[in-house]
Parts: sequence; C-alpha cells; structure tokens
Amino acid sequence: MSKTIYIGNIPWSLSEDQLKEYFSQHGQVLSARIITERATGRSKGYGFIEVSAESAEKIIDLNGTEMDGRKLVVNEAKPRLG
Repeated sequence: MSKTIYIGNIPWSLSEDQLKEYFSQHGQVLSARIITERATGRSKGYGFIEVSAESAEKIIDLNGTEMDGRKLVVNEAKPRLG
C-alpha cells in the first residue's frame, strides 16, 4: 500500500531525482514527480511523491522544514476529483 504526498514550495531548480533523494533519507520513496508548466517546462514549485504507507507519517512530519531557504509544505495529497 502506498500514499501520495504533496510537496509544496520546493526550490525552482530542484529536479525530480533530487526530490526523491531528499525524502528517501526519511522513508521509502517509490516515485517523485514535479509539476511543470506545459509551455515552458518550468517547475510550478510543487510536486508529489509516492511513499510506502509506513513512511508516510515520518515524511509528513517534515512539513515546515527548510530546503534551500524555502519552507516546504508537506501533506497527504487530496484525491483527484473526477
């Protein structure tokens, strides 16, 4: 069983690999995806990671921690509607 975690306010220069690597220090990360603008390919400053259910709480506890001077917003992703 896995959970999807929303990660907001990430540094603009962060890659998906770096996102996965950062959170892997705190639990099992299955995948990482940064949301980008279609036209420019630039990061929108947020993304999602998929983590094992056992790791979810430890990772959500990172809410408010800093990465490159930016306070991360970390919480369980809300299910997509429709």
